[in-house]
Amino acid sequence: MAAPGKIAVIGAGIGGLAAALALLRRGLDVDVYEQAPQLGEVGAGIQISSNGSRVLYALGLEQALDAVAVLPSRRQIRHWSTGETWDWLELGAATAKRYGTPHLMLHRADLHGVLANAVHRLKPDAVHLAKRCVGIAQSKEHVEVVFADGARVSADYLVGADGIHSKVREHLFGHDKPEFTGVVAWRAVVPMASLPPHISRTVGTNWLGPKGHVLHYPIRRGELMNFISLVERDDWRIESWTVAGTRDELACDYPGWHPDVHAIIENITIPFKWALMVRAPMQRWSQGRITLLGDACHPILPFLGQGGVMAIEDGYVIAACLEKYFDDPATAFARYEDIRKERTAAVVRTAHANRAQVFSPALADKAAIAVSVAREWQQIRLRERLDWLYAYDATAVAI
Repeated sequence: MAAPGKIAVIGAGIGGLAAALALLRRGLDVDVYEQAPQLGEVGAGIQISSNGSRVLYALGLEQALDAVAVLPSRRQIRHWSTGETWDWLELGAATAKRYGTPHLMLHRADLHGVLANAVHRLKPDAVHLAKRCVGIAQSKEHVEVVFADGARVSADYLVGADGIHSKVREHLFGHDKPEFTGVVAWRAVVPMASLPPHISRTVGTNWLGPKGHVLHYPIRRGELMNFISLVERDDWRIESWTVAGTRDELACDYPGWHPDVHAIIENITIPFKWALMVRAPMQRWSQGRITLLGDACHPILPFLGQGGVMAIEDGYVIAACLEKYFDDPATAFARYEDIRKERTAAVVRTAHANRAQVFSPALADKAAIAVSVAREWQQIRLRERLDWLYAYDATAVAI
């Protein structure tokens, strides 16, 4: 069925829905096709720094986000074994004053729901479920997508927002060859009421260790604690967020770590694990009337908290480019890539470099970690390193 003036988005995750919302708010018609039979997100937290909340607020979501988010007061660093604590980064009002919008901590499903509801209000039938893309073809005039159920749709443009295992990317550029980083990640959410009071606070906490790293922070109005940990090991190479591990296996990855870390682990019902992979940078993201966003074109290691935020920024810029250059696909996607490539590449590089800081062998020594905190994690140096990231305004770039 022909659909003149229509844009198809493959993938109804955070990036895909953010792109759809940005397109709809600019008066462009869009349909989103999701392979899952139900709309939803994994049970995990997500941090949206000021550069991301700036975009979400511009999309009209401030009030909805306020109802589900946590605005943390600060971030802290703790020693993996002794539990010694250092204040690291002021958040809350300080961040909002410095960058214009706050740092948010959210359950991914809550953010996903806010985006989905906003899309639904603008176009109730925009999202199509159980639509697994199995084929793509394009001409100078349109793109055609074939789904596993035999359905076919045509659109003027196609945006691949289908994540790290993107079928759209595979169609355009062939199979990728990810390399294992030697790091396995764990994730879980824990009811806040089950944790000791000194842990269940509205602060984000990073535990630094020589071969591991633990991060936990409050989500869903403070009702849950999000837990994510990273550990160096080479015996698990499955790149999936949905593989269940065991609480005992997770605990064994952190021998000798502080009792507060193990108190959280003990209250986890089912932890999930995945192997961290890296991919070579892509020379281009677009071909004809098809482009990519988010993890489909620039997957980011979780050492900077920017994977979802970069997808949100991408979606906003794609919408602006398509609105301005709708009749000129070459210019629309050239501008999109020109605006986004250097920035996302810098984020990818910084996240990769942060791994060395997080897993420094010197952190096994208490005195060494104090020196590291003083040198690398203090407020002034952190601002020097991160102002370029948080002060960026995707809503104001020249299109």
